[in-house]
Amino acid sequence: MLSVTILGNNSAIPAHGRNPTSQVLQTQDESYLIDCGEGTQQQLAKYKIKRGRINHIFISHLHGDHYFGLIGLLTSMGLLGRTTDLHLHAPALLEEIINLQLKAADTILPYKIFFHPLGEECLIANDKKITVACIKVNHRIDCWGFIFREKKNPRSIDADKVKAYEIPAAYYDALQKGADYSNKKGTIIANEELTTANTAPKSYAYCADTVYDETIIDKVKDVDLLYHEATYLKDFAVKAAERFHSTTEQAATIAKKANAKKLIIGHFSSKYEVLDDFLKEAVEVFPRTELALEGVCYTI
Repeated sequence: MLSVTILGNNSAIPAHGRNPTSQVLQTQDESYLIDCGEGTQQQLAKYKIKRGRINHIFISHLHGDHYFGLIGLLTSMGLLGRTTDLHLHAPALLEEIINLQLKAADTILPYKIFFHPLGEECLIANDKKITVACIKVNHRIDCWGFIFREKKNPRSIDADKVKAYEIPAAYYDALQKGADYSNKKGTIIANEELTTANTAPKSYAYCADTVYDETIIDKVKDVDLLYHEATYLKDFAVKAAERFHSTTEQAATIAKKANAKKLIIGHFSSKYEVLDDFLKEAVEVFPRTELALEGVCYTI
């Protein structure tokens, strides 16, 4: 099972009690931090998300509202005794920035950071239960989105059936992968009689700051949950385009054309204190839309 907790949903500056962009995607075993705006480590503590479970951090681009909280989080991890390696997936220049900040503070972290520069659309992480790919999105500077996909779960063995057919345990692995079983007499027993399918693997696509761009559609096709920025209401489409951002209506259109199962929108401009109209405009185009609200956990 995957879930996404919103830590920050505002755009350029903290405003109206909202924080700059940050999210954490969680599996049963690990947490994956997506962007790290100012105040992220306080939000992690507030919502009781353990920093020690974070072994991968993904930074979409180098506008400050997406990474100004990072150096504080990294040093706090060290002060709290972290020794486990950390993987940082980000635009290449971030390595130089972090190293300069650590040098200026005469700080040596007690754990190793592995920097993975983003430079092309490809698979960037491959853990036991999940894969992560980066996709290019269309912003004013180099900017990336991320697609998280669960790996297919093995089929569940029906203990009564395999016992009845006297199937040796050595064959269980093949059965879980979908193979049929052939006994000593040559009789083939269909896999469907011996196993049951597990839940379908889930997927989450994070589309960071981007102008309306339909090239994203095929990249996020059929995802279970799509996050797409919606900085402005629809009346500000011209301003959104000038600043390489999207509107409510545009985010919902991408979700509709991509056949996403559900959409959450965020990165709200600080010019808006009340967000009700964001949801109203988006659901007119794509009814399965929710606001990305801080502290809310969205189960996928």
